[in-house]
Amino acid sequence: MTNFTHPFLDLDGDKLREECGVFGVINGAEAAATCALGLHALQHRGQEAVGITSFDGAEFYTRRGLGHVAENFATGESIAELPGHMAAGHVRYSTTGGAGLRNVQPLYADLASGGFAVAHNGNISNSRKLRQELVEKGAIFQSTSDTEVIIHLVATSRYPTMLDKLVDALRLVEGAYALIVETPRGMIACRDPMGIRPLVMGKLGDATIFASETVALDVVGAEFVRQVDPGEFVEVDFDGTIRTHRPFGNISPRPCIFEHVYFSRPDSIFNKRSVYESRKNIGIELAKEMPCEADLVVPVPDSGVPAAIGYSQQSGIPFELGIIRSHYVGRTFIQPSDGARHAGVKRKHNANRLLVEGKRIVLIDDSIVRGTTSLKIVQMMRDAGAKEVHFRVASPPTGHGCYYGVDTPERSKLLAGRMDLAAMREFIQADSLAFVSIDGLYRAVGLEGRDEGCPQYCDACFTGDYPTSLTDLAAKKDDDAQLDLPVGKVA
Repeated sequence: MTNFTHPFLDLDGDKLREECGVFGVINGAEAAATCALGLHALQHRGQEAVGITSFDGAEFYTRRGLGHVAENFATGESIAELPGHMAAGHVRYSTTGGAGLRNVQPLYADLASGGFAVAHNGNISNSRKLRQELVEKGAIFQSTSDTEVIIHLVATSRYPTMLDKLVDALRLVEGAYALIVETPRGMIACRDPMGIRPLVMGKLGDATIFASETVALDVVGAEFVRQVDPGEFVEVDFDGTIRTHRPFGNISPRPCIFEHVYFSRPDSIFNKRSVYESRKNIGIELAKEMPCEADLVVPVPDSGVPAAIGYSQQSGIPFELGIIRSHYVGRTFIQPSDGARHAGVKRKHNANRLLVEGKRIVLIDDSIVRGTTSLKIVQMMRDAGAKEVHFRVASPPTGHGCYYGVDTPERSKLLAGRMDLAAMREFIQADSLAFVSIDGLYRAVGLEGRDEGCPQYCDACFTGDYPTSLTDLAAKKDDDAQLDLPVGKVA
């Protein structure tokens, strides 16, 4: 995998990373320019690559590149290569399929019914099985992305209309998807039946816009209309006609709760709730459940800030910026020598020494994944003279992998997947360690608690309760068992 560094992540990848973000606009006077601006607002969802495909009524045009939006679509010349009143784009962090230009979306194909471009946020959990079946029937794949499976399924569907072909294809798919599809007739946007991945709809004059987050609508000046419902297909023609279809019936939705914890920008609205307020409420719940005698509440910037504010307000312990983050450490920074690599976290975070020296500190972060970054930050506080360091986490322990479009280490590399609470505290060398409970997390997003019989969110990374079948994973476990290799348990 190409070594890109997420500007909001630590050098060893000790955060969960969203796979991508999508944005689409139809009937817009400057569709490609609007799309590029919207993708810039979604840059946090994907750092490795970006692409835009436009349609001018006769031809499709695509421009793709590795790196950030600003590096690929900063000039008028780049936008001029993408004419037309319809455009869809994608920012990507690779999980299934790996890095490389051939996997950069939108993916485009000339089908018998015309051009077809698709931008996909999510992960198809039976893509290997479907891909094998398609190859055996003669399909030739041009990428290693699971998204191309959808294109082949659409191409081989015998239904007459593009919408019916897409529905037919997605009936065979397991997992999570938010799709924006361009065809010669217009645009189709849809979410998987459980709505695991987010997608919203907006208006900008005569233009209809779809995006992974509401912040992208804000940035382009569009009005938020509503979220695309789980299992809903929204079809928009070039005359402005909008049709909605719900071919999968009524299925209890399970949107990803980690959007509230980390993935979405705090200025977005997810599942009809302010992400910022949800994160602040998590901090309030955490202070109620896991109080601590301390002098200062210190967030791990930037993701821990809203929860730290809530913890401070509830506990009465002063909130202070005891850690300062550098905003100028990006993926092009010169890598340190091997001997200095362990100090890499200080290039991003540095202790506010005069503030924390001699103090009892409550550190607030959104999650602990591998635990290596938490260890470094605790040690940084001690090196700055903190008297005590208490770690509080604004999510339950992340002990299970995600198979729905999030880059998650295998369970053996997740700290909570291989250690109990006492061992985790010892590993990060904190004076105490506590996580918000799963019920506390649900209360923070406006519910009474987790409904064990029918959870309202996908929380599999915390509970191991996966809402869909995991065909490819089950097949891998069978193969590993035949080879007598150890595998992690999947609930």
